[in-house]
Amino acid sequence: MEQSSEIAASSGKRGAGGASAARTVTRGIMRGLEEGRFVPGQRLVETELASRFGVGRNAVREAIQWLSAQGVIDVTRHRSPAIRLLEGEEALEVLDVAERVIGLAARAAAASMTREDRPRLRAALDAMQAALTDDTPGAFSRARRHFYGAILEIGGNRELQRMFPALGIHILHAQYRVESSRAAQVGDLRNVVQAAAAGDAAQAEAAGRAYVTALGAAVRKMVGGSQ
Repeated sequence: MEQSSEIAASSGKRGAGGASAARTVTRGIMRGLEEGRFVPGQRLVETELASRFGVGRNAVREAIQWLSAQGVIDVTRHRSPAIRLLEGEEALEVLDVAERVIGLAARAAAASMTREDRPRLRAALDAMQAALTDDTPGAFSRARRHFYGAILEIGGNRELQRMFPALGIHILHAQYRVESSRAAQVGDLRNVVQAAAAGDAAQAEAAGRAYVTALGAAVRKMVGGSQ
């Protein structure tokens, strides 16, 4: 799913130039988060971001506002905005909700699956598989984000599409980098793809929830070790 589509939609009055600049910042922050150049809890300074991405401060402010609405950045009065940080208990709460949301997204995809959708979803999974051996920073994280986007778009549930970015799953992945479980994640999502491609909504939902449950087990070990 295109992370900055709403910026484009909401910026028509200012013209394509302003929307493009805001998208540059939005994509840059998301990519930096996936590559580890931005980390949860990090403070963001407007002037530094404007210089880094070669845009004006208005574009930076707009990107920050949009990312705040999506649950990626925390904005508080009298303090610089910061990449959202999930404390241990909050991370577990994100997992509890993610299990249900990803399960519903998988169910919706199975129910809406068309002949054209099947190769698209399989290609998104294949990209995750290929990223397992790709040393490019953030390659696996980007492939996983695109997989999430594909299954949400195939399902076509606009409410799920609206709430998913704000769920905090991208922050959780960035903060708790469970690299040892990446191959297992691909295997679990393969079960989702197989059930969705077959149009088995109940099995797709169960597979989606199982994927998050397994991911949660690894995160819980990290949370427990940090407390």
